[in-house]
Amino acid sequence: MNNEHDAIDNLADLESFLVSVENGGFGLQGVAGIGMATNTKDGRHFIAVFDDNQSLLLARYVTDEVYENGKEMVRNGVQTKH
Repeated sequence: MNNEHDAIDNLADLESFLVSVENGGFGLQGVAGIGMATNTKDGRHFIAVFDDNQSLLLARYVTDEVYENGKEMVRNGVQTKH
């Protein structure tokens, strides 16, 4: 998991993270999906980027608030603003 100090702690940062992944901002190859999950060892929530083989490409911790309120954003993608 990435540095704990880089945890996503608000919905604006979650949106920015998602847009960056979608636009190739992290230089990731073969992105197939993004999901939110809970670490079974310590109960912390995180967002994960996967490839076609369901291998983890990138992960960032998220706060409980972002986990609860950002699920739809992750599930449905970022809505573009007109």
